[in-house]
Amino acid sequence: MSAIILLTGLVLAALLVAAAIKLDQVELRLPVLVGAVIVLMVSFVLASFRFVSEDSIGVVTKNVGFVSLPPGKIIATEGEKGPQARILPPGWHPWYWPFIYDLEYYPITEIPSGSIGLLNASDGKPLPPDTTYAPEWEEGALRKMAQDARYFLTEGGGYKGPQTSVLKPGSYRINPRLFQLEIVPVTTIEKATVGVVKSNVGPRPKRKEGDEAKDPGARRLVKQGERGIWSTALLEGQYYLNTKAFEITKVSTRKHIVRYTAGQAQRAGGTEEREIMVRTSDGFTFPVDVRVEYEIRPSDAPILVATVGDDQEGLRTVMNSVVRAIFRNNAEGVKALNYVQQRSSQESQSLQMLRDELQPLGVSVTGVRIGDVGDEQTLGTLLKTQTDREIALQEQETFKEQQRAAEQQKELSKTQQEAEEEKRLATASYSVQIAEREKEKRIIEATAEAEAVRIRAEAQAQAFQKIAQQIGPGNTALIEVLKTVGEQQIPITPRVMVVGEGAGAADAQTTALIGTMLDSMIDKKPQSK
Repeated sequence: MSAIILLTGLVLAALLVAAAIKLDQVELRLPVLVGAVIVLMVSFVLASFRFVSEDSIGVVTKNVGFVSLPPGKIIATEGEKGPQARILPPGWHPWYWPFIYDLEYYPITEIPSGSIGLLNASDGKPLPPDTTYAPEWEEGALRKMAQDARYFLTEGGGYKGPQTSVLKPGSYRINPRLFQLEIVPVTTIEKATVGVVKSNVGPRPKRKEGDEAKDPGARRLVKQGERGIWSTALLEGQYYLNTKAFEITKVSTRKHIVRYTAGQAQRAGGTEEREIMVRTSDGFTFPVDVRVEYEIRPSDAPILVATVGDDQEGLRTVMNSVVRAIFRNNAEGVKALNYVQQRSSQESQSLQMLRDELQPLGVSVTGVRIGDVGDEQTLGTLLKTQTDREIALQEQETFKEQQRAAEQQKELSKTQQEAEEEKRLATASYSVQIAEREKEKRIIEATAEAEAVRIRAEAQAQAFQKIAQQIGPGNTALIEVLKTVGEQQIPITPRVMVVGEGAGAADAQTTALIGTMLDSMIDKKPQSK
């Protein structure tokens, strides 16, 4: 566009000059020539204006100039010939005439969310010795260093080559002649994972004497900011790190299970390896199915990376060697039958040995489980012999138990009989005591009854005596007889006796009456059959 404006101005100025020459009136020639000059000047000025749209930048290259760039320099910072450090922002910009300046348009640099921009500077100071990445920029100067090429090359003291600093998501006006940009994903550490950082930038750590004798993994770790493997791993989250300056090794912190079985296959939550063949002290060789459970704690992940490289092939190679060696060595000191019978002790022993071997590598072994030991082909005869022996022992134990049961039954019967005898003795003893009490009771009752009879007899005798004194003995006896007849309702048919008068007449009557009563009492007795 600028060239067209300039060309159009030149054509118009030439036409005006040609017209002025052809004019007959000399006084008109001067105004026409002045107009031609004005047209030429206006077109020359307008031709210097360049327009940059809102979503673009203008990159300027100076083609004409009296000062050239110094050797080794690529970007001009003081108006030298060549690519200019200053870029043109959106808008109109004068004094950039065609043929003197070339202007190229580039879109604004956009770093999308979830990504970062890696920069490589084509100009700047040489990198310091023993470095492959430029030192990291200060956080506050990042945008100015990235968007102001002149500042980067002068006051900012930028270095040529790969930059450690990265561009975070956002929009940037970057001079593409100075920086080559590569957009890569942001570093993301997922759940149950940590990131171990190997830094290629920063000062090298200072080692003290004796460090080489320390733990082989820990001695290779450095503090955060130093060059080497950082001793602190990155936890879950996103990190704006230069993935070339900082190599990230992701390590899973989940529990893992490695199965050493007859088949080789991948399973969910674990890995299968070939079974372990062991040989015992009595010459038996047989396979053992083993399951090893382990985890890598976040604090141990850097040690793992420093010693074996990663938690995949490197760790599997080391673990397989250690596990197989430990189980084979343990089997050499026991007999086959003891190995089968002492599975739990083998598990405990192997667990402790694995912990001692793998903990310095950053691996925490949490469990060892032994599954099938041997098979029909390797231990069939031994196991059958042991089974027969166990059956015989069980039969002996059963017989012994039966004998013990019989003895116990015998003792029980004896105890029961003794209990019955004790019961009888107790009953007899109680019976004797009861009889004694009954005897005492009857004696007491008889004594009381006799005493009562005696007392009644004495009283009656005294009564009879007093009555007899008043009415005579015969009349007293007659009254008692009549009382008895009345109480017992005895029918009386007196025997008639003819007696004379005199002193014995009353006694005779009494005698007759008593005889009648005796007859009546005899008649009331039950007759014998």
